[in-house]
Amino acid sequence: MVVYFSGSGNSKYVAKRIADSLQEKLLCMNERIKSSDTGPVKTGEKLVVVVPTYAWRIPRVVSNWIGQTEFVGAKNVWYLMSCGSGIGNADIYNRKLSEKKGLKHMGTAQIIMPENYIAMFNAPDVEIAKKIVVAAGPDIAKVVLAIRHGEHLPKRKCGLGGRMESGLVNSVFYPVFVKAKAFYADQTCTGCGKCVKVCPLNNVTMNNKKPVWGKHCTHCMACICHCPAEAIEYGRKSVGKPRYCFENLGIEETGTLLRNQ
Repeated sequence: MVVYFSGSGNSKYVAKRIADSLQEKLLCMNERIKSSDTGPVKTGEKLVVVVPTYAWRIPRVVSNWIGQTEFVGAKNVWYLMSCGSGIGNADIYNRKLSEKKGLKHMGTAQIIMPENYIAMFNAPDVEIAKKIVVAAGPDIAKVVLAIRHGEHLPKRKCGLGGRMESGLVNSVFYPVFVKAKAFYADQTCTGCGKCVKVCPLNNVTMNNKKPVWGKHCTHCMACICHCPAEAIEYGRKSVGKPRYCFENLGIEETGTLLRNQ
């Protein structure tokens, strides 16, 4: 089984490509987390976890959900992390999580995808984003082959910088940066409520047809990037920046890789 968490659609795309290629079932963690569902999941022997990278590790909301969920039948687990630049030393933390769940850790793959964290960085325009997605194809294909044959993913070299990123920087990232108070909707907001629907933590509610943010946020950028009116801002940091949402690229989300392998 392939399980995924996704804010703007990158990890969803990668997960669908892998699930289609391996003919595996697909499970959206967003839906489970949103409904506080940590009930057992029947996975089969192979478990593939596809997630975005938050401060050089998998999102805490994901590791918390995995930690509380029983994966019935799972023996081996592979991790794929979509990112804008790198995943640091994330694999060592994924290994610890695997061991905690009693699963054989088969490694972590880094999949470069378009940047979406507009609270801090700039997202690429559509044409550049399309090229980044196409360039990710060979890396996804290599992972599919490894999983199909039950092989470990290649170990990634990680220096002091990567260890600092996934360790100290990650520990600082959440208490210092992951806050929802800077989000607001401007006068162009139509009150459609899509931000409420896509928030995996139920942190957005509507008040007088305007969204209001609570204190439970994971900075997935789903609300701001999925807003059809582009009415949501994150303080001044997002003003004037292009939004990134995979579905707006016009790329087919499904499709089988390596049909003849």
